[in-house]
Amino acid sequence: MSLSFSHFSTGSGSPLTTRSFPVAENSIHTVSNGRIVLYGATSTCRGFRGLKYWLTESLNLRHWNRKCGPVDELKIIKNQDKDGSSLSNEGQDSEGVSTIHVPNDSTEETRRTTSHIQTYPLKFSVEGGRAPSLCIAVIGATGELARTKIFPALFALYYSGFLPENVGIFGYSRKDLTDEDLRSVIASTLTCRVDHQENCGDKMDAFLSRTYYINGGYNNREGMIKLNALMEHIEAGSDANRIFYLAVPQEALLDVAFSLADNAQTEKGWNRIIIEKPFGFDALSSNKLTKALLSKFDEHQLYRIDHLLGRNLIENLTVLRFSNLIFEPLWSRTYIRSVQINLSEDLVVQTRRYFDGYGIIRDLVHSHILQTIALLAMEQPVSLNGEDIRNEKDKVLRSICKLDPSNVILGQYKATSGEKVDVKLNSRTPTYFAAALFIDNARWDGVPFLIKTGMGLIKHRSEICIQFHRVPGNLYRERIGHNIDLATNELILRDAPDEAILVRVNNKVPGLSLQLDASELNLLYKDKYNVEVPDSYEHLLLDVIDGDNHLFMRSDELTAAWNIITPILQEIDKNNITPELYELGGRGPVGAYYLWAKHGVQWTED
Repeated sequence: MSLSFSHFSTGSGSPLTTRSFPVAENSIHTVSNGRIVLYGATSTCRGFRGLKYWLTESLNLRHWNRKCGPVDELKIIKNQDKDGSSLSNEGQDSEGVSTIHVPNDSTEETRRTTSHIQTYPLKFSVEGGRAPSLCIAVIGATGELARTKIFPALFALYYSGFLPENVGIFGYSRKDLTDEDLRSVIASTLTCRVDHQENCGDKMDAFLSRTYYINGGYNNREGMIKLNALMEHIEAGSDANRIFYLAVPQEALLDVAFSLADNAQTEKGWNRIIIEKPFGFDALSSNKLTKALLSKFDEHQLYRIDHLLGRNLIENLTVLRFSNLIFEPLWSRTYIRSVQINLSEDLVVQTRRYFDGYGIIRDLVHSHILQTIALLAMEQPVSLNGEDIRNEKDKVLRSICKLDPSNVILGQYKATSGEKVDVKLNSRTPTYFAAALFIDNARWDGVPFLIKTGMGLIKHRSEICIQFHRVPGNLYRERIGHNIDLATNELILRDAPDEAILVRVNNKVPGLSLQLDASELNLLYKDKYNVEVPDSYEHLLLDVIDGDNHLFMRSDELTAAWNIITPILQEIDKNNITPELYELGGRGPVGAYYLWAKHGVQWTED
């Protein structure tokens, strides 16, 4: 069955060529030299709907040609096999595959970098001419981060309905793979959450069918031209937004970013760029990196991601404080004695890059720890708008005093080859960092912010503890039964081992005698909420899609953070400071306990 028509006229006065529309299942229209073939029409109604779409495409094509000048035809090209298919005079290969258009100035160069032609039938719904309203490209798609975190997070969002049904997912790397190769790699990492099992297999198949691969080769400019061509083909000329996740090493970041900026951004929607930490090696390199990125992108396009900031604990900081009357009036030096932030890992990091000069200070303290302090200590923002929150965070970071070496403890775990950990550590690369920071403003003057973060410790722990002053003139001092300093009230926000909110209060022990004890009011999330907590990458990727940037570091926050830690980094290099050794699987350097005692604070876990 076919649908035919002839001699229609466009606005330009040119008659349209007679063309038949064969009816075929599970295909879409193709355009070549202003002509179209519509597949998938199972009724006359659908055929006319395709005719309507063809007329629109023809008018748009002529308008685009007038705007851009002559165009050449370029097929969607893939580096799969060594044998390529030849192009016919009608812009189709021997199998009738359709062509798309790119401007003259890039066609020849792109042809030189490609070797094989692959078709891209759109597997998602095109009912009514629908095309993806969002395209997400993962640059570095075959790396561990992409395989184990980014793609699983994207699928979780897709399954839960937070991504458009017709989203386009693109993987980009240097490896010689096909679409099916990438889909096989991704499929092995995808799972449905316990509370999301309905139609899991169907959703997984649908997600994978929307996933495409681009071999960018070793010339990122040419690779991005290919990526853009594929995206435009999938978008089918409709308005669409684009997200680019740059999961690439620092040394490749600028080359990828520049090539992307010049060759792969859309003009029919917004473009957002996700950048992984570390954001430079020191203040100087970070400043150069920021200037380079801002020469190609606007600040609002950049999303500097730290996955630890996507944890529920971080969001609870502002929720607890600003939505509960009992906490906000107490949130100052008048009532708070100290703040402790603990991020301890019982595992060790196996990646060589982590310890090739970056270490725990640049990796965790610079971003996660300082951002946590900024969110905890900031003034109430004007609104929940991302920029309003970032403004307040920046004020806190600029108010933090530079680190005093006497208030810093550095450690490094002792490892042996029999323990199967990285034993070739640089002798001055710390795996443990403890410090006392102070914020020089009216709200927090004199309150020590004690931070501890390390690898290879006795247990995994992630929590924030806010210790309040002891009750002045306490009537029950003699009844408490232990050190009065241990009977202070505490608010504890715990992310690991079990997510919880704890409030430590003093209460009477049951019985005839008047004896007091310190107990915890415990909100344990796994008991209260019977849901699986989403991964932090899901949270942050959804924020990028929504344009919510409050958990991503702005350039001025980045600079302020480097100003805080630069003195200690310079001290390490200048004086060749050697970290204190501690046992793998132990509690960390002994010096940390002396630091807490110096500030009159006992660590909560002890």
